Amino acid sequence: MRRLPLNGALQRNTIKRKLTLTENVSLKETSRIEIISLMDNAVDFLSSPTRQEARGFCQWSKSHKEMPIAEHGFSMLIRVYSDQEGCSILFDTGTSPHGVVENAARMEIDLKEVAYVVLSHGHYDHFGGLKAAIKVINNPDLQVIAHENMFRRRGNANSKGEIREYAALPKTEELSPAKFVYNKEPLLIAQDLACVTGEIPRKTGFETGLMQNRIFINGTWQPDHLIIDDRALVFRVKGKGLVVISGCAHAGIINTIRYAQQITGVSRVYAVLGGFHLAGREFEKRIEHTIRELRQINPTIIGGGHCTGWRALNAMAEAFPEAFVFNSVGAFYNL
Repeated sequence: MRRLPLNGALQRNTIKRKLTLTENVSLKETSRIEIISLMDNAVDFLSSPTRQEARGFCQWSKSHKEMPIAEHGFSMLIRVYSDQEGCSILFDTGTSPHGVVENAARMEIDLKEVAYVVLSHGHYDHFGGLKAAIKVINNPDLQVIAHENMFRRRGNANSKGEIREYAALPKTEELSPAKFVYNKEPLLIAQDLACVTGEIPRKTGFETGLMQNRIFINGTWQPDHLIIDDRALVFRVKGKGLVVISGCAHAGIINTIRYAQQITGVSRVYAVLGGFHLAGREFEKRIEHTIRELRQINPTIIGGGHCTGWRALNAMAEAFPEAFVFNSVGAFYNL
């Protein structure tokens, strides 16, 4: 698969440009997208998906000698096409140091095809395999799209105020030869065929984050319930609408979708995939609200996994029997 040529001038102009509320990004339509789930919390090699656009690992792979593994983490490989040319984007890299690299090998995927690595946010279960992935990709032109907050210390506070600190993202000098690009505003990549949302505004009344989250700033642990570095990837499939992929949707999956609609000026949503963070007692209270909002958005495909949680997954499967797909390791989407 060929990489689309990188347009340096376009990259620089897009990074510097701040969007107003009335201004849209010029996200180009793609002829099609292929998405492979490289890492998620579960494996399901036998069940048949409800959508023809989605297939399980055993339905598309050539060899079953080594089955891919699961872990509490998330990673997707996205191949976005314009006519006969394509560009590959690696979205997050799982938890363990070598899990994503190992799964790619077992799925017979050559990670050297990756032109961009996009990090959804600065939690360890989304960047754990970054160092190994960059080493395997081994491309001096590789761009890692990140947010400066991702490199800060993160943790979680218990009822006594004690901090359980998370694993930290490696320093940029440890991630050579990749080049880091930081964005807070929407950023177009892959010849304008993909958009990294940047920071997502919190507008719904029920997607309020988790109050126990902490971030280390100016020598002290501070509240981090908003996790402002959380963002998503957005694509526009010709004749079908938007494809929105979230890592954890700490901003809220509804906030994420609505922001994708706002910045692209496209109302039709074709597919919503990834982690929706509706697991845990506090977040499970938001399941009913989320489903109500999803009914209004009406995506053709809803592929939940990772931190969505089994209660939310079951509720979505019941509410959207035609649209729902369980995103397990090895799931393949042809959109």
